[in-house]
Amino acid sequence: MAKNRPKVQKEKKVKKGRGVFNWVEKTIGLDGMFNEGLPVTYLPYMMFVVLIGLFYIGNSHYADKTNRKITKLEREVEDLRADYTTLKADYMFSSKQSEVAKRVKDLGLVESQEPPYKLVIQKGEY
Repeated sequence: MAKNRPKVQKEKKVKKGRGVFNWVEKTIGLDGMFNEGLPVTYLPYMMFVVLIGLFYIGNSHYADKTNRKITKLEREVEDLRADYTTLKADYMFSSKQSEVAKRVKDLGLVESQEPPYKLVIQKGEY
């Protein structure tokens, strides 16, 4: 019978690239920092940075949402202003004396041909 022998894997050759991450790794040198484990002394600072990042992301989402809402309301105000102007023009046209006379002609009402007269009341009359 054959003996069980563990497979020996060949080591892969790591290419030393000139990429951005290799440069950052060489510059900062985080390998020595994490040899003994996670440095707990930096944990409050990291949590603070993460909290600020989350606040920043949430604030930008809120600002975008508010911007979209403002744009939507501005378009709605423009539409309502146009409707108001149109309705006001229609009302002004329909309330002219000649237009009113045309509409009430079917009811049998006609315009008065004699001008109105002014009532003059003396000071002590009432």
